[in-house]
Amino acid sequence: MHGLRELQLGFAAAVLDGAEGDFDRHIRAAGLSGVRRLQVYRNNALLGLTGALEAVYPVVRRVVGEGFFQYAAAQYIACHPSRSGDLHEFGEHFPPFLQSFAPASDLVYLPDVARLEWMYHRVFHAADHRPLDVAALARVSAERQGDLRFELHPAARLLKSTFPILRIWQVNQDDDGDDSMVDLSEGGVKLLIVRRENLEIEFQPLEEGEFDLLQALAGACDFTTACERAMAAQPTLDLPACFQRHVSQGVLVAFHLPGS
Repeated sequence: MHGLRELQLGFAAAVLDGAEGDFDRHIRAAGLSGVRRLQVYRNNALLGLTGALEAVYPVVRRVVGEGFFQYAAAQYIACHPSRSGDLHEFGEHFPPFLQSFAPASDLVYLPDVARLEWMYHRVFHAADHRPLDVAALARVSAERQGDLRFELHPAARLLKSTFPILRIWQVNQDDDGDDSMVDLSEGGVKLLIVRRENLEIEFQPLEEGEFDLLQALAGACDFTTACERAMAAQPTLDLPACFQRHVSQGVLVAFHLPGS
């Protein structure tokens, strides 16, 4: 006799992974065979997971069309079945999946559009955080300031693309009414995606040095290294003003000193 855990794992494998085997014999038939009941569960799971992807990736769906999206979703779900009870966690691997999805190979910008949508989703559902303690920061001695490590707000992400993905996102909003074509030769973007206090998501285009500063800080670089990278990328950057702006806007929310 199987224990409860073994039955639950077997059922999940039969529904999500298609590993049906002989699991149907554990299902009590009441009008439908065990095989048929598994098919019903499998179809419902596919519909639910496809709906979750559609909710996270509406622009991708609009770009490729409903039929293509459902086909891609089915292939993705087969490769990356949900492993969490929280559907907000589902879909993380969709952008790299699209990168290698042969039927979408002509849409070279599509994986980056998907990355933008996934970051939007994660930013919207991210935890809140209190503002940076500027009084405590001011108490750090000058000789230790270069060793500081800063943290970005949990509801902030950085995204770099060689394609005009923000423009693609904008013209594919349901309420935008903009049916204009996007010229891929417009060039790429460097974006800060951040949730504001009113729960609105803001896309903030960044200059080269500003992006490199925040990227270095997000990667746990010390303040000196982050500043050096920013100035190497953009020697004309007003570094103090840039740093102060992201503190005052709540993008940088915490700091620590190694060894203290």
